[in-house]
Amino acid sequence: MAYDKFTVLRSTAVPMPIENVDTDQIIPARFLKATERKGFGDNLFRDWRYHPDNSPKADFVLNNPTYSGKILVGGKNFGSGSSREHAAWAIYDYGFRCVISSFFADIFKNNSMNIGLLPVTVSEAFLDKIFRAIEADPKAEFEVSLPDQTVTILASGEKESFAITGYKKHNLMNGYDDIDFLHSMETEIRDFAQKHSL
Repeated sequence: MAYDKFTVLRSTAVPMPIENVDTDQIIPARFLKATERKGFGDNLFRDWRYHPDNSPKADFVLNNPTYSGKILVGGKNFGSGSSREHAAWAIYDYGFRCVISSFFADIFKNNSMNIGLLPVTVSEAFLDKIFRAIEADPKAEFEVSLPDQTVTILASGEKESFAITGYKKHNLMNGYDDIDFLHSMETEIRDFAQKHSL
């Protein structure tokens, strides 16, 4: 299944300076019954967003109209816990296209890149600058450039590079998941098979 191509994203950001956010907090286990990757955004951070009677919790950041954007900025060790893909699905389905943190759990990071959600790892010092920029101006914009592999605080011009494998970068820039990538190589695969057939 193809996803939106990711090249350069300019957006405001939603700050969530909470460390050790795990996948059960991102999408509680009781919402994992669906097999399609749709509708999970409604239950993103469900227990943090809503009271038991389904009324919104006014003090949770996703319920605060002050903050918006396609970038979620999380604290250290984002996406820890179980390996459920649904956590990445929920973040993407909600409308985020990038998550920035100083450390991601490996499985969450890979699950995110497989569906078009870019996890960007920055230093703790730069993460703190991002949080302070949002605190100073909730409408502050940031630029995430996948071709250049940089994150820029546009108000100050400060930027930092991030790492990503060439394969994942190629797929994200083309809107591919692993199956789409194989389909894109169909001609080469067929030619190889013909040359090496017995």
